[in-house]
Amino acid sequence: EGYVEVQAIGASALNQAIKAATIARGYLAEDGIDLVIVPSFSTVMIDESERTAVHLAIYTKPQSLVVPEAMMLAA
Repeated sequence: EGYVEVQAIGASALNQAIKAATIARGYLAEDGIDLVIVPSFSTVMIDESERTAVHLAIYTKPQSLVVPEAMMLAA
């Protein structure tokens, strides 16, 4: 619960994956849920050809890492 992995190969696919995560983050923010995206590279084989993919691990941000609104106003 609270975790998903996405893998994208190519600039267009990565762009779509980032847009999808951004849109989801906007919807979830209405419920007080924030997301953390951790990118990494991976190597995959497609038709006997080695390709580099971007792997996105997407987590819900723990409440302990959320800055209280009062502290944000004080900054």
